[in-house]
Amino acid sequence: MADIQRTLILLKPDALQRDLLGEVVHRFERKGLKIVGMKLIRLTDDLLNEHYAHLADRPFFGDLKQFMMQTPVVGMVLEGWDAIAEVRKIVGSTNPREADAGTIRADLSMNTPSNLVHASDAPENASKEIDRFFNQDELFTYEKISDRYVFGQGV
Repeated sequence: MADIQRTLILLKPDALQRDLLGEVVHRFERKGLKIVGMKLIRLTDDLLNEHYAHLADRPFFGDLKQFMMQTPVVGMVLEGWDAIAEVRKIVGSTNPREADAGTIRADLSMNTPSNLVHASDAPENASKEIDRFFNQDELFTYEKISDRYVFGQGV
């Protein structure tokens, strides 16, 4: 049985610079994922050090942080059945040239880190990442009339 999950999405500076916010958000909405939090975030050095700590020893770490601080990013929390895995399918492989056709990265980008979107990769990371970027009062629970059509009558 599928679980209702929440996951974090960051629309990176290249998504803002290329005017692709609507296109990317639209793909998540078409799937039936519910936006329960959304805001512009100006990333700081400290926040990026925490968020990308697993990449700190990589040679590209400094360039990644510089890229991510070029403009604000759009932070989103999406909710839905198996949201983490479903979002990862929609987003595609980290390397856009290896991503499956039809995914955001394959269709709209050509390189890393300019791959438009960060998406949580596991439930424990999603929880940490949501808490890192959103306060609880910035997240909402609400019923959408379309939920019954996306998830079935018993929702």
